[in-house]
Amino acid sequence: MTSTCSEIYSNHTNFTLGSEVNLSHSNMSESTKPHHPIPQGKGEKSQGGDFSYVGIDAILEQMRRKAMKQGFELNLMVVGQSGLGKSTLMNTLFKSKVSRNKSVQSNPEERIPKTVEIKSISHDIEEKGVRMKLTVIDTPGFGDQINNENCWQPIMKFINDQYEAYLQEEININRKKRIPDSRVHCCIYFIPPTGHCLRPLDVEFMRRLSKVVNIVPVIAKADTLTLEERDSFKQTIREELRANGIDVYPQKEFDEDAEDRMINDKIREMIPFAVVGSDQEYQVNGKRLLGRKTKWGIIEVENIAHCEFAYLRDLLIRTHMQNIKDITGSIHYETYRVRRLNESNGHVISQTSDHMAVQSKANGQLEEQPSALQANGVAAQHEALSHEM
Repeated sequence: MTSTCSEIYSNHTNFTLGSEVNLSHSNMSESTKPHHPIPQGKGEKSQGGDFSYVGIDAILEQMRRKAMKQGFELNLMVVGQSGLGKSTLMNTLFKSKVSRNKSVQSNPEERIPKTVEIKSISHDIEEKGVRMKLTVIDTPGFGDQINNENCWQPIMKFINDQYEAYLQEEININRKKRIPDSRVHCCIYFIPPTGHCLRPLDVEFMRRLSKVVNIVPVIAKADTLTLEERDSFKQTIREELRANGIDVYPQKEFDEDAEDRMINDKIREMIPFAVVGSDQEYQVNGKRLLGRKTKWGIIEVENIAHCEFAYLRDLLIRTHMQNIKDITGSIHYETYRVRRLNESNGHVISQTSDHMAVQSKANGQLEEQPSALQANGVAAQHEALSHEM
């Protein structure tokens, strides 16, 4: 049996993304204005001069304020063998130490776990008044053994356990007003930069896990490949994904309209993203930037001419974060929920059928008892008459 362990930590980080949104509210005409009008909030605009204005657009600001109060949750899982820069990439994505670097461990035996473990680190981060609980789920030990057979099972079990925990909260009679969401929204799968093809382990993992979670494959440490090798490797991976029926995020079947399809088609053409991670800052032409320093110069992490990290960041955070969460809730979790409820109903029906069968058998035995007694009584009377004669 493989063992899993979970560790929770918390940090607070401030970022500098996003922009303020102005509020637009409706005003009634003078004839219908109440004696005690509702005061306008900060940033609200008066539309008193527009007689036809109703104020339906104000729902957007109401939703924004509610969301700002509640905050957001994002759960990211990183999977790949040791040494591919999973922790560094997470720190680069959020420009903060959101994932621990395991290289600080002194004992070599502690660096490579004997089984796949699950370790969660949670942070409360805030940016321009927007609060988000970020959970990074690491999987040390994956792909590090000589025999990696079934090494995806602890990861699959962890994902399903989060669905189960959410389902149990959901079906409670007195359930919480807001159910804590620990479901894995996205799994970033790190592919070694071999430049050849996917390993059988890569294919098997993504084939199995793509049915239960959104998978975004990335080529780790892409600066070890030339541009020609990188493009050829990406094309080979896309062909292997199609050949094995692996549907990574964004899934084509979930495109909502032509505009989504056009945007997502461009993303699908770039997958897997060839990324470089670094949490080291350098000064280039008077600008601070994240990069990797080599004897030939500095590899700029956020420069699309150097790597595709910026595309990955935009997909996960700036353009598709809510869509990733929506697909997790409406597709992957819903599939699990339907299966579990069907199993529960089938179990209940089976128990009811067995109970009815036992009751029927017991009733049959009770019906047979009076008949047997009556038959025994007739036999006794017949024997007594025979003796008298």
